[in-house]
Amino acid sequence: MKSFGLIFVLYQPSGEFLHNLQKARAICDNVIAVDNSPEADMRLHERLCGQGMQVLYNYNDGGLAGAYNKGAQLLLAQQCEVIFLLDQDSDIDASFFSKMMHACEALGTDTFLVGPKIHEINLQKCMPVIPPGKRFPKPLRIDNQTEGMFPTLFIISSGSAISAQAYRKLGAFREDYFIEYIDIEYSLRASSQGVPVYMNAAVMMRQTAGDIEQHGKLYTTNHVAWRRYYRARNGVHCLRLYRAHWGLHWLSGLLAIHQGYCVLLFEPQKLRKIVAIACGYIDGLLGRLGTFEQRHPRIAAFCKKPARKHAPVSSAAAAES
Repeated sequence: MKSFGLIFVLYQPSGEFLHNLQKARAICDNVIAVDNSPEADMRLHERLCGQGMQVLYNYNDGGLAGAYNKGAQLLLAQQCEVIFLLDQDSDIDASFFSKMMHACEALGTDTFLVGPKIHEINLQKCMPVIPPGKRFPKPLRIDNQTEGMFPTLFIISSGSAISAQAYRKLGAFREDYFIEYIDIEYSLRASSQGVPVYMNAAVMMRQTAGDIEQHGKLYTTNHVAWRRYYRARNGVHCLRLYRAHWGLHWLSGLLAIHQGYCVLLFEPQKLRKIVAIACGYIDGLLGRLGTFEQRHPRIAAFCKKPARKHAPVSSAAAAES
């Protein structure tokens, strides 16, 4: 079997997230825990090192993309042939790595991206496969599929296996994207350069993409305003970037409208989030990247302002009213 290692990204981890890390460490000998938290927890780092993990404190430099890239450089230096990525909110089974590696070796190539079937916990359904095609294809549902490798336009980063050869060919994740669409951009980059991208139906990973609430056929993730900025901006930039290969660039406007519509219907802090989405969409169209704070310091400060806390009403005041 090819050698492999795991990059596990932490961000102010809760006990549940550290449990996910322990489960991953129990079935993978080579784990690099990249801590992206605002402040380093040295006691946690020492404990993880004592459990046989390598720990890298990243200062959130380059966001999630930066964490992946720094971890990948360490694994490549150790001659790892397959790089796995895992976020702290992802839950895997004991057979995860063995089944994923079996599928990777069955491809008969040293250049690939392979992701597991993703089960969204709050929505209670799996992420569909998006078959490659010039026009936007019909999503293929594989919830009930338990075997097979399905070609897809993109996979999410968490749970994915990237061959060392693919990483060397494609280069690093885009740190100017910071967090949103880094996996979609990487997958589209791979597809446009002839690197195959598959979803492995034989392996399922459980995770949730935010504080999801279902509202009939609609749902909302309740992401904070600054993430709304990156989602709108990077979506526009990414899909336009590969419009010569895949006819998806028109979709970014619909996604931004849908994002704003759900915010207006269901979420708090509506003004901040709508401002962030609009600002991100314009920046994406104009190709303006970098961090939100560097690009728009005042707007970013407004969008990151904590929610106003209302003073408690005394019983006397309540009685007078």
